[in-house]
Amino acid sequence: MNDSFSERVKDFIKKIPKGKVATYGQIATYSGNPRASRQVAWILHSSSNKDNLPWQRVINSKGKISLPHMGGYEHQKELLEKEGIEFDENDKIDFKRFLFSINDF
Repeated sequence: MNDSFSERVKDFIKKIPKGKVATYGQIATYSGNPRASRQVAWILHSSSNKDNLPWQRVINSKGKISLPHMGGYEHQKELLEKEGIEFDENDKIDFKRFLFSINDF
């Protein structure tokens, strides 16, 4: 395992398979700092392109996309739907079906 929190976050995000999602808080917890959800969001924002992270698979703890409508929301939803993720009538993702767990390895 890498030493820095940032590297552990990136490693976890890279492990989220197609058809699954993870939450900011879940990633923070598995990376060693359960109170660092916002830091996960910052790492994701600043590193997605250069580290080729599957950023679209990271959502909030309510099972929803955090990006605003007309500010990336529609793009993220489209990418997730292409991977087989389904949204209910409230644009929520069912964690029982789609939440990734590191224990899935």
